[in-house]
Amino acid sequence: MAEEIPFNRAAPAPAGVLEQVSPLLRRIVAPNPSPMTFTGTCTYVVGQGHVTVVDPGPLDEAHLNALMEGLKKERVASILVTHTHRDHSPLAARLKDLTGAPILGAAPHRPARDLVDGEYVRLDTGADYDYAPDHVMADGAVHQGDGYTLTAIETPGHTANHLAFALMEENALLSGDHVMAWSTTTVAPPDGAMGDYMASIQKLLGREERVFWPGHGGPVTEPQRFMRALQSHRRQREASILDRIAAGDETIPDLVANVYQGLNPALVKAAGMNVFAHLEDLVARGLAQTDGAPRLDGRYWRG
Repeated sequence: MAEEIPFNRAAPAPAGVLEQVSPLLRRIVAPNPSPMTFTGTCTYVVGQGHVTVVDPGPLDEAHLNALMEGLKKERVASILVTHTHRDHSPLAARLKDLTGAPILGAAPHRPARDLVDGEYVRLDTGADYDYAPDHVMADGAVHQGDGYTLTAIETPGHTANHLAFALMEENALLSGDHVMAWSTTTVAPPDGAMGDYMASIQKLLGREERVFWPGHGGPVTEPQRFMRALQSHRRQREASILDRIAAGDETIPDLVANVYQGLNPALVKAAGMNVFAHLEDLVARGLAQTDGAPRLDGRYWRG
């Protein structure tokens, strides 16, 4: 039996409230709740006085005003971004305009690849193509703040450019959307990739942080146990997809209907992209087959 994921679905403070969550971390939630974002995007403030803002959030003036009001006696010295989805990175440019702080972290969003022969399909509609960092942080790059140290850890999977940031002084990890306590992470091609996601989980299992602070929801307080359960969950999902293919389900809509029974209709598209990410990985590993490159409208059978 697969290990049950120990979800923590306790909600953070309401949107607009800058709360202290650890000695070096404060958190303020953006007013963008949805089935994909839980109660909203978590923006983190690291340090006191001269601070770093991590994932400023969506382009929302109310969120910007609440953040600036909470930091009115402090200086935003730098802005870090975990990845370039529109619920995480767009406000970085506005915050830079107001404070002069440089934008560091994730690389610019890459263009989507073709997923249907002969037709350019841009599926990553949630991507922030306007994001323009002043400096891209590579794996292991260190940002030294006033009394704190943040180290970039490349964790592709949810997006190709996803970073997490280790806060050395608290043995903590700002995990973005790679690991979240309230839900499993959506891995959606063309930018997301299941093989990369699983490799990034394995990479973090080799680390020793005691708590993860994610991009949505509350903390992951037992990260090693949680990530082992995530691995088990993905392997079980993979097995379910292979079983359904063997039973005759050839298309992604058929697989979603039978693998995700009772699914909230608002999550059907995300489930389809997760299934597609699994199929891409299964085809690459020779466990499933399709005609040519994997496609959203393709037909699949056992390898």
